[in-house]
Amino acid sequence: MPSFDIVSEIKKDELQNAVENANRELQTRYDFRNTDASFTLNKQDCIVKLEADEEFQIQQMDEIFTSKLVKRNIEITAAEFGEITRSGKKSIQEVKFKNGIDKELGKKIVKLIKDAKIKVDAKMNDDTVRVTGKKKDDLQAVIALCRNAQLGQPLQYQNFKD
Repeated sequence: MPSFDIVSEIKKDELQNAVENANRELQTRYDFRNTDASFTLNKQDCIVKLEADEEFQIQQMDEIFTSKLVKRNIEITAAEFGEITRSGKKSIQEVKFKNGIDKELGKKIVKLIKDAKIKVDAKMNDDTVRVTGKKKDDLQAVIALCRNAQLGQPLQYQNFKD
């Protein structure tokens, strides 16, 4: 019976490359000379920490970082930019990346598929949604349905089995 998985994953190596490229650009930019601005990646939690002396520098760093994400084919919808906070002499912002499908989004995807009345079965497994059906065409219709739905998180479709 044909099946596939709907997942939401961030390529951590591409995220690390984007952070390194953004740090390199900070070192070469004239407006960031003699400042203590940096991007730091916590690879386990998929959190990028932006640190700078002033709040306006953090806003400029947001633009740099988003451009590097786009170049690395990481969707911006996966990133949640937190509030800019002041800690001592530094301004700090955390950018969290959505990794995996949480229960709420999983239920939303399953409901979306069931409401479309396509002859498939969708079940939530940990942080993936498994979709099985009798025909490949039905599975492709589910993929098209999920791509057109605005779910607020990038989705990938893996393990397509015939």
